[in-house]
Amino acid sequence: MEQALYTASIFLLTAVIAVPISARLGLGSVLGYLAAGILIGPVLGLVGTNEAGELLHYAEFGVVMMLFLIGLELDPRALWAMRDKLIGLGGLQIGLTGLAVLVLVMAVGYPINIAVACGMIFALSSTAIVLQTLTEKGLMQTGGGRSAFAVLLTQDIAVIPMLVILPLFADTALTKISADGSIKLAQDHGHEGLSLVQGLPGWGAALVTLGMVFAIVIGGRYLTRPVFRFIHAARLPEMYTALALLIVVGIAFLMSLVGLSAALGTFLAGMLLANSEFRHELESDIAPFKGLLLGLFFIIVGAQINFDVLLRDPLRIAEIVVGLIALKALILFFIGRAFGLRGRSQWLFTLSLAQAGEFGFVLITTATTQNVIPQWIGEELLLVVALSMLVTPLLFIIYDVISRRIGDKADTKTHTPDEIDETGPVIIAGIGRFGQIVNRLVRSAGFNTVVLDHNMQAIETMRRFGVKGFFGDPTRPEMLHAAGLAKAHVLVVAMDDPEAAVRLVSFARRERPDLHIVARARDRTQVFRLYDAGANDIVREMFDSSLRAGRYVLENIGLSEYEAALAEQTFFHHDRDAVQELAQLWKDGVPSSQNPPYMARALEEELETMLMAQLDEEKDDDQQA
Repeated sequence: MEQALYTASIFLLTAVIAVPISARLGLGSVLGYLAAGILIGPVLGLVGTNEAGELLHYAEFGVVMMLFLIGLELDPRALWAMRDKLIGLGGLQIGLTGLAVLVLVMAVGYPINIAVACGMIFALSSTAIVLQTLTEKGLMQTGGGRSAFAVLLTQDIAVIPMLVILPLFADTALTKISADGSIKLAQDHGHEGLSLVQGLPGWGAALVTLGMVFAIVIGGRYLTRPVFRFIHAARLPEMYTALALLIVVGIAFLMSLVGLSAALGTFLAGMLLANSEFRHELESDIAPFKGLLLGLFFIIVGAQINFDVLLRDPLRIAEIVVGLIALKALILFFIGRAFGLRGRSQWLFTLSLAQAGEFGFVLITTATTQNVIPQWIGEELLLVVALSMLVTPLLFIIYDVISRRIGDKADTKTHTPDEIDETGPVIIAGIGRFGQIVNRLVRSAGFNTVVLDHNMQAIETMRRFGVKGFFGDPTRPEMLHAAGLAKAHVLVVAMDDPEAAVRLVSFARRERPDLHIVARARDRTQVFRLYDAGANDIVREMFDSSLRAGRYVLENIGLSEYEAALAEQTFFHHDRDAVQELAQLWKDGVPSSQNPPYMARALEEELETMLMAQLDEEKDDDQQA
């Protein structure tokens, strides 16, 4: 008991110290957990390999829970919408990298099972480190950032079949098929495990396995809702947590009964529950356990890294790490170019994914325990993966240097439009100073907005303050339709470019005659053009602020606040009515001086006389009162 408490205290203490330091240095939590494991294992020797190995079976549930949460976040319809990038970018990266590593490993004399394992392990990149770094640097919505995310998502999904396929390359001594065609499973740690397929003929084992997967699919589809309602009736919050854990642990147990990966079952269950009304409840209940157990897994991996391997032949290990990063970067560079990435986006895509990833640790652990690779090769692979992940901050520094040399103009051309995943009653095209104020006011009143802008820096700045926006040209029909033009109530045109604003208003009015369009204008000429294009309300960007300034002047030269406000309102309504009348007489391309009806109406304005008459009437009313 004392030993268990001692080990738990050591693990928790180092995690509490190392992970926040790593996060503050911008290295991410994964490297913090690895550093904690290295510190208490190889460096200080506070935890031995035996203690770490005993805890590994519990820590692996962190991986299972992580895959369950990944499944919860993957709506099948969203995956289908992203199929081009997932299959194209992601599939090519995994396939080409895995194949290149496989060929190189076999070329130096290793057997096929080791080559396949190395190809799978090195094809993956670090989801945790890359996504966190892209988010912190505001690069997630750039062309390179979106493409990197698609590849990482594909890799996360690919881990599932990898975990299923990898044991098939195990030593034949571990899995035997008897003369009668029945399957005899290997002993696990010297004791007999529960199995529903042991002793069955091949066809029988296949049927039982398919039946178990089918049962999990049906259960996830039809049983979770009534079970959650039953739990809800108890009105005990801890029962939700118990049910969430039961789903994960129970599915993992059922999959182990048929010899399949627990991660595969929980991933499938997560995908089935992705559209469930209980999805967010499951996420909030599982996330703390996932975080702690996954952190424990990485600490154990760090504690088991054998640095004697590095000390025995540091040059060889360094060559493998550098060679791996160079090989992946070369493949990523050409894939990115083939899919239209250029400039800074291409370099971001190339350098951000060139390292190995945390799921490589999962595959290495599986490969060694299943005797796919020898223990000593597993130790080398752990070291290579860890060192490549530690190099990731350096890769982003290299990207920053390249980015500064290329400059902003080159990057502007390489951004690809965002995939809009939400709609709202108000679409705001343009998020400069004018659009920001409109957006803040509308959202503060409780209404959702969809913000579109072609300025990547403006979108990134908004995201740093927690305001979501989508990068892309608002004048493109596909962008507007994706933003919900067909169902929107109001379109706000707040763009800087006068020509683009007029084009946008014209298109929106043709598509939606009933849509209310509020447009920003620089001057009267643009007001007339926007009115002619079909805008309902047109706001001159300096008009209202000038009115307020004029009201302050009137208040400080003798008028009361009421009189100044009345003068302001009178001027506003008169000017608006006059502009509407003049807009009907204005002709595009014809100078005002050559448009007699326009000039005649403009000369009819006698604003000062009307203002004074209005003020006199108000004063007489006050005196009579």
